[in-house]
Amino acid sequence: MTHPAAFPNDRPQESVDLKHTDAALQEEHSLIKPKHSKARDALIERLSYAGLMPFVLLSLLLWLVEDQLHPFVSIALTAYGACITSFLGGIHWGIVFKESSEQNRLHLVWGVSLPLLSWVAVVMPAFAGLPLLGLLLIVAYGVDRSSYPSAGLKHWLTLRFRLTVVASLSCFLGAAAT
Repeated sequence: MTHPAAFPNDRPQESVDLKHTDAALQEEHSLIKPKHSKARDALIERLSYAGLMPFVLLSLLLWLVEDQLHPFVSIALTAYGACITSFLGGIHWGIVFKESSEQNRLHLVWGVSLPLLSWVAVVMPAFAGLPLLGLLLIVAYGVDRSSYPSAGLKHWLTLRFRLTVVASLSCFLGAAAT
């Protein structure tokens, strides 16, 4: 004679409550995909505008500093522009990680292209690298304008436009000062 505890699976199976399981999955998904909040969106906007300060200040400095300081200021502006442009490429990888879409290949390739092209701009002389970065920022906005809506990011395009205008103009003005 066998002991009842020896075969725990012989007990009657309990039914799985699919409503609770579905609710648990939705709750888990909501942790991954945060809901929009006004406070979070306001913070994103403030940080984005603060990120323009190095563009504006460094491009202004290129017009004000003595010639012997130009290489340092232009390298700082070019490096910062490359970092920001690379960051914009990284957003596209985030879109792929967030959800699968028909544009995955576009997002992945574009996400790698921006850092590579930005790196080329960094190793160029500032009079050529800064305009390249300004152009990359504009092209990146164009790509984002066509791909953000399908990723649920259309509401950020106005901010992206404003940031692109100031950042690319800063790169162009900085290049003109070199």
